[in-house]
Amino acid sequence: MKFQAPKFRAPKLRVEQPKSTFAEGHHRWTNEDLDPVPRHKRKWTAISLISYWQSDAWNTATWQFASSIIAIGLTWRESIGIVAISFFTISIVIALNGAMGVLYHAPFPVLARASWGFWGSYVAIISRAILAIFWFAIQTMNGASATQVMLGAIWPSFLRLKNHIPESQGITTQLMICFLLFWIAQLPFLYMHPNTLRWMFLAKGIIVPIAWIAILIWAFVSTDGGGSFWAQKSTITGPAYSWAYLAGLTSVIGNFCTLSVNQADFSRYSRVSVKWQWMYVPMLPIVFTFVAFIGISATSAGAERYGKIQWNPMDLIANWTDRSCRFFAAFSFAFASLGVNISANSLSAANDLMALFPSYINIRRGQLICALLAWALVPWKVLASAGSFLNFMAAYAIFLGPIAIIIVLDFFIIHHRKYDCLQLYRPEGIYRYTWGTNWRAIGAFLVGVAPNLPGFVNGINNNIDVGVGIHPYQFGWFLGTAGTGLVYFAVSKIWPPHETMIDRAVLPDEIFDAMEIDGVPVEGSDVEKPEKSGFRQWAEKAL
Repeated sequence: MKFQAPKFRAPKLRVEQPKSTFAEGHHRWTNEDLDPVPRHKRKWTAISLISYWQSDAWNTATWQFASSIIAIGLTWRESIGIVAISFFTISIVIALNGAMGVLYHAPFPVLARASWGFWGSYVAIISRAILAIFWFAIQTMNGASATQVMLGAIWPSFLRLKNHIPESQGITTQLMICFLLFWIAQLPFLYMHPNTLRWMFLAKGIIVPIAWIAILIWAFVSTDGGGSFWAQKSTITGPAYSWAYLAGLTSVIGNFCTLSVNQADFSRYSRVSVKWQWMYVPMLPIVFTFVAFIGISATSAGAERYGKIQWNPMDLIANWTDRSCRFFAAFSFAFASLGVNISANSLSAANDLMALFPSYINIRRGQLICALLAWALVPWKVLASAGSFLNFMAAYAIFLGPIAIIIVLDFFIIHHRKYDCLQLYRPEGIYRYTWGTNWRAIGAFLVGVAPNLPGFVNGINNNIDVGVGIHPYQFGWFLGTAGTGLVYFAVSKIWPPHETMIDRAVLPDEIFDAMEIDGVPVEGSDVEKPEKSGFRQWAEKAL
């Protein structure tokens, strides 16, 4: 008998491309994850959406930006006001973009084709992808800091580990190990489908608030009222105060600018009506402001007890003598970073990368690529100081504000909520514009971003003096959004894209209802599923 060596099979680089009426031969522009979500795959209910946003609110960055505003000279009053105003503003944009996802059940990269054109949408897609990957790296660094405190609580000798990394790099050997460990811990969650992740968001929305409210109680009990911050006065006055306030608004908005653009990436899985998207307008300012208040209170208590302002919560928790308290508090921050990293960053980047290379990248591969690229962005240097953290978030905002307003205006004002879902997947269709690009969107975007570029350059390299050019950047989201919106509205009214105007909206369910593959409905809604326990049925219905 002749021995035959097993043949080596190279891994498949292409993703599976099931037959799709939406693509109709144009697989360059879609795959299964980019197609509209059919009815039987829409698992998110109102409770899912609430738990998702509760999960997002309780994250390290919400704690940090409130505390870091205090660190640059403003008081707790200004900090709370900045957070409330910022999230009221951004919640409106989030709700509007979320409504598009509920109606068309398509992700942001696909919906952007209607306003930007097929090739023009790459400007919005690449901009968001870069920023989402950068923020993923930042949140991984936050998770690494929490992991370091957890390991120190379990294994105290770990904190005495000798450092072999130069101080100029902004990271120690301990923290680099923790960065690797937290990065690895995220990988299983990056492989999960968004419909499955709603369970994780629910768990985080329960565990993290309990832990952080306990920290709030500690802040007031341990210092007999929360510390000296409540009587604090601003250390800056005059024009510097005004510019710092505006910069704070831009920075806080920048923190969640991604979700002002990509809310459709999640709302597309919703099985409830559009009206539920409007719950964000009252809910987000209240919840996020409360989380920021916890951060301010804890920072104030830490300053009272330990004699210095520690805007990084891990520095504060590391002072505690009780090891179990340190561990569980740090675990809540690690869990918080994990949840928001997926909801706001890795899934955003995955959808963008998938839109760029749909034949090779699906939603799971996209998240893993995002995780790999995070190493190249050296996030520990971004988090070196409160000032650089605010600069980073401001940079985040100046690009995504103009992108978001173009999509919102195009859908609600220019096209009166009437898109043709099928044409969003046909590059030769009505959204081809001029060579695949809507010049109106490109021009408006450049007008909105241009005034902020001098400040953006200075934000990246403080050694470059741009003089008064720094000021537009300090309220860059408002300036860029307003400028872009006015220009896009004006040119679209003067030179309307007549070829994209349709009499009625063509929604995906209409197409699904007319579709059959080999005589079987594409949605498969009548396929029998195995029986589940009563509790399981109740839980899935609720979520």
